[in-house]
Amino acid sequence: MNSVEPIRDPLKIIAIKRILKKEKNPRNYLLFVMGINLALRISDLLALKVKDVVNEKGEIADYIYLKEKKTNKSKKIKVNQVVKEALQFFFSKSHLTDPEQFLFTSLRSNKTLDRVQVWQLINKWCRNVGLYTERYGTHTLRKTWGYQARMQGVSLERIQAKLGHTSPSVTRRYIGISQEEINRIEDEICL
Repeated sequence: MNSVEPIRDPLKIIAIKRILKKEKNPRNYLLFVMGINLALRISDLLALKVKDVVNEKGEIADYIYLKEKKTNKSKKIKVNQVVKEALQFFFSKSHLTDPEQFLFTSLRSNKTLDRVQVWQLINKWCRNVGLYTERYGTHTLRKTWGYQARMQGVSLERIQAKLGHTSPSVTRRYIGISQEEINRIEDEICL
């Protein structure tokens, strides 16, 4: 499997969100927003159903509870304000009400999207905003969260805990430290 990169430029994230929000079907907007904010693996993201994000009162839930497919660990994930707004937007446009319905279904069937379809979508979104030089894929969404958290000063240990990594070295790969960044630091730290 080839390694993919995070979306490093916050302006590119905003541009993708802006483009997707204008689409007729709100599914892609929700997929992108939830992907970069929840930092779930694509298998867990695609498995989400209406009942996972809506509470018994019919309101957007404060937390998503799930068992990770890869690790079999139970997770409690906070639904932040951006995700809540994306969910409200999605439900206002899609009119999904069946609690057992998957959030991310194919436009042609009621079947959930698969990882290849999502890989194609993410590559299209990245190309649409001028991201051509790096590899992007389904893990880009998860890695984008890690990279952006690091850029906002979140410690490696907290990012590692959020992503559920057992090793700091795995987290370091996720957060996208580039050779150019290392070279800049080498220029900046002159003791």
